[in-house]
Amino acid sequence: MNVNQAYGPAYDNMGFENEKERPPPFAPQQGLYPSLPTPTYVAFAPKPINTHQSTKPATTPVTPPKGETKEKKPCPWKRILGGSVFVFMILAIVALLLWYFLDFKCALGKSCKYSWKCLHPTQWCDGIIDCPHGEDEICFRHHGSNFTLESFSSHTESWVPVCGDGWDDNFGKAVCEQMGYKREDYASYSKTNILATGKFVELGPDSDHTLPIQTQLAPSILCLEGSVRLRCVDCGQRSVSPNSRIVGGTEAKVGAWPWQVSLQVVRQGHVCGGSIISKHWILSAAHCFQGSKFSNPSRWTVHAGKISLSEMKLYFGNPVHQIITHEKFDSDTNDNDVALLKLLTPLTFSETVKPVCLPNLGMEFSDGQPAWITGWGALRSSGPSPDKLNQAEVTIYSRKKCNKPAILNGAVTESMICAGKLSGGVDSCQGDSGGPLVVKESNVWWLAGDTSWGIGCALRNKPGVYGNVSYLLDWIYWKMATN
Repeated sequence: MNVNQAYGPAYDNMGFENEKERPPPFAPQQGLYPSLPTPTYVAFAPKPINTHQSTKPATTPVTPPKGETKEKKPCPWKRILGGSVFVFMILAIVALLLWYFLDFKCALGKSCKYSWKCLHPTQWCDGIIDCPHGEDEICFRHHGSNFTLESFSSHTESWVPVCGDGWDDNFGKAVCEQMGYKREDYASYSKTNILATGKFVELGPDSDHTLPIQTQLAPSILCLEGSVRLRCVDCGQRSVSPNSRIVGGTEAKVGAWPWQVSLQVVRQGHVCGGSIISKHWILSAAHCFQGSKFSNPSRWTVHAGKISLSEMKLYFGNPVHQIITHEKFDSDTNDNDVALLKLLTPLTFSETVKPVCLPNLGMEFSDGQPAWITGWGALRSSGPSPDKLNQAEVTIYSRKKCNKPAILNGAVTESMICAGKLSGGVDSCQGDSGGPLVVKESNVWWLAGDTSWGIGCALRNKPGVYGNVSYLLDWIYWKMATN
């Protein structure tokens, strides 16, 4: 957590050994984490000059006799043009075939998100896994800050609210389990209790919660008991408030950020931060686990409920069973910088150990909205790290603003969210990687981002960049549900 304007190379993940496990930074002022890519230049060696006199006799050019001409050679540009036209035609044919088999042929169906397989609409949410990765049976999601439950309807090929008629906790637990949560995580459900008309799906009179719920939902235009609001985990609450508004960074109170964890490597200590999203799952940044030294789950432990790193040395922590990094994580641009850690044994929730809420579809974190960052990162670029958890208030900026040439010059992609202080002085720094960027809305704390990268630490016009959890939400639920 940095509160100074300092220059020099700095990485949020202190575990990287730049010359061994990760490519060196491109930019001389690479900060917080990875860097912005710069062009690669290739040096060409000059031809050697021959300083020795040749022993071969000079060759006298042969001049053709008068009246004779040299053989006329075909023009090389005609060959090039002809070859280019041929290649273009081949590419056009390939593109046409791809369009036919992937788009046109699937116009009346629905293609698998993570493969080229095309399904008929009736195959979607029918209780049978048809896509290679099973995404065709991920049929439920939350919408909005009130946790409205929606299901994908193969009849209308759209997401619609689930009607509460005939609903109970058994159906709620079954749906949460299909979304990737454990039954012991289950919190509650409620109904809006308002007669509603429109597009819904509802349970039939003989529905059974032991069978796939999506196969028992039928279209409806009338909902007597209102739509279902489902809480799969009691998240986003805490028992202790932070200190008064901060402009730099200050030590956090015990229990103020109960979802913050320290991710530690055996015999090395704290390397990255993370956020509790359930008893079994921690969300962090993919770049924390690059290279053989950090990709082995048996080397990692998760420390929750403590704010002092020295105190954590007295406890072993929760061992990690599995590390899942985004398949499309790009170490050059830090696109899709997200990872999930599945714990070997579940956490025990308490006043100091609680999950943060994943943002629901339809929630927008707007330009100028206040947010908070926490972590054990360095107090200045390449400087010392604190023993106690630090906290700071920052501002979320729009991607358009962050991509201005004077700020981050187009490096912030859809999978990223930008936050900090354009005036400088408040930022994440080395050791904060993977930690939470949280926003309070409707009296609930939501995980807006995971600490990813930046330029320097707390520099003017160089806000920090975080993984955009809202954009990555489908991937998160998909991995939780299929693992």
